[in-house]
Amino acid sequence: MGWYLGYTIIYFVLMFAVGFYYFTKVKTSDDYLIAGWNMGFWSIVGTKLSTSFGAAVFIGWVGMGFTVGLSGYFKFTLPTAIAGLLLIIFFAKSLRRQKLYTIADLFSERFGNATGIIPSILSAFIYSVPTTALQIIAMATLFQMTFKLDYKIGIFIAFALILGFTILGGLKATIVTDAFQSIVIVVGIIILFIASVIYGGGFKEIIKNTPSEYLSPTGPDGLNEVLLFALSVAPFYLIWQSTWQRIFAAKTEGIAKNAGIMAFAIGGVISFLPFAIGLTARKYVPLDMEPDLVFSYVTTELLPPAIGGIIIVALLSALMTGADSFILQGSSNLTQDLYYRLINPNADEKKMMLVSRLTVVIIAVLALIISYNLTGIIDIYQWALRISAAALVLPFLAVMFWRRTTKAGVIGSMLLATIATLIWPYLGISIDHTIFAFTVSLVSLVVISLLTKHSKTEQVRAVYWEDLDSAEKK
Repeated sequence: MGWYLGYTIIYFVLMFAVGFYYFTKVKTSDDYLIAGWNMGFWSIVGTKLSTSFGAAVFIGWVGMGFTVGLSGYFKFTLPTAIAGLLLIIFFAKSLRRQKLYTIADLFSERFGNATGIIPSILSAFIYSVPTTALQIIAMATLFQMTFKLDYKIGIFIAFALILGFTILGGLKATIVTDAFQSIVIVVGIIILFIASVIYGGGFKEIIKNTPSEYLSPTGPDGLNEVLLFALSVAPFYLIWQSTWQRIFAAKTEGIAKNAGIMAFAIGGVISFLPFAIGLTARKYVPLDMEPDLVFSYVTTELLPPAIGGIIIVALLSALMTGADSFILQGSSNLTQDLYYRLINPNADEKKMMLVSRLTVVIIAVLALIISYNLTGIIDIYQWALRISAAALVLPFLAVMFWRRTTKAGVIGSMLLATIATLIWPYLGISIDHTIFAFTVSLVSLVVISLLTKHSKTEQVRAVYWEDLDSAEKK
C-alpha cells in the first residue's frame, strides 16, 4: 500500500500545483472554458487521448472484454473511433471557423438563442452529470480496492479532488496536464497488458484455452448484437462535446483537424488493449466476479506494488482528465448557452468567470448526488450516448448541409427523438430502439421543416460551406 499511496500523493500534488498556477494566469472565460482558441498540435493530441481514456476504458472496457471478449472492441471502440474521425476529417475546419464554445452554441447561432436550450440541457445534464459521476464512482472504487477506504467516503474524496482541480485552472490547465497524463495512461495500459499476457501463460496458451466465440469479432452474442450495439453508441461521437471543445480550442483549423486525426488513430489502436486484458483475465480471475472490478483486481493481484502503483496513477489520470473535461463541458453549456445567451448577454468578464466557476460546482455537486445510486458503468454510459445521439446527430447534420431546415423542424426533431428514446422500452415493439429513435428524428426533422418557414432569428446557411456571423466576431 505504501507504493500506491506515495504515487497517488505525488500525482495529486503535481496536478494541484498546475491548477494553482493556471488559477493565477486564467483571467477570462474564453481561457477558462475554451483555452483561448490557442492550443497547439501536441496539446490537442494529448488532451484528446486523455479524455477518451476515462472510466469507460479502464474499468468498463476491461469488464466488457471479460464478459464478451474481443467483440467488445468491434461493438464499442472501433465504431466510436470511426465516428470521431469522421467528425474531425469532415467537420473540424468548418466548425473551428465559427469560433463557438459548444454544440448548443451552434444551434443558437444558426436558429436563435432559444434553440440551444435543448442541446444544452442534454449535454449538461443527460451526458455531463452522469459521466462525471462515473468517474467519481470509478475513483472511489479504486480507493476502496487499493487503500481499503470506505466506499462512501471515497466518493466524497474523489468529488473534492476532481472539483478542486477543475475549478482552479479550467480547460487550459486540463489540456496542459492532459498532454503528460496521456503518456502515463498509454504506458499504464501497455504495462498491464504485458503483465496480463505473461500471467496468463503467453499468447499461445491464452488462445488455446479461450472459447473461440470470445476471440471472434462477433462474440458470444453474434453479429446482429455487435452491429446494433455499435449503432447505439457510435453516432454520439459526431456530437461529442469534448471533441468539439478541442476543435474550438485549437490554434488553427489545420491543428484542429490534424491533431484530432492523430489522437483518434492512436486511441483506436491502444484501446484494443483493455479488451485483451479483460479477455486474458478470464484465465485467472473468478468468472463470477463483477466485471467493473476486474481491472482493480488484476492491477493489485498481478503486479508488484512498485509497478502496480504506475497503473494506479494511470487510472487516476484517466479519471481526472475525463471528469474535469465532462464538468467543463457542462459548465460551458450552462455558462455560454443559458446564462450568456439567454439571461445576461451583456455580462462582463468578471461575471462570466464567476458564473463559469459556479456552474463547475453545480455540475460536480449534481454528479456527487447521483454517484451513490449509479451501477453498471457501460449501461449508464450507453443510455447517455443513446439519448444525446438520437436528439442531436441528425439536426447537426441538417445544420451543416441543409439550408431548408427550420427552427421548428430542429426543435420538433430534438423533442420527439428524445421522447421516442425514453418511451421505447414501454412500447413493446420489435424494432431496435436506436433505429426507432433515428427514424422519428429524421421524419420529424424533414416533415416539420418542409411545412414551416424560416424564423426571423435564423441565419439561413449550410454551415459546412457558409460561415455564421460568429466567425467574424472574435
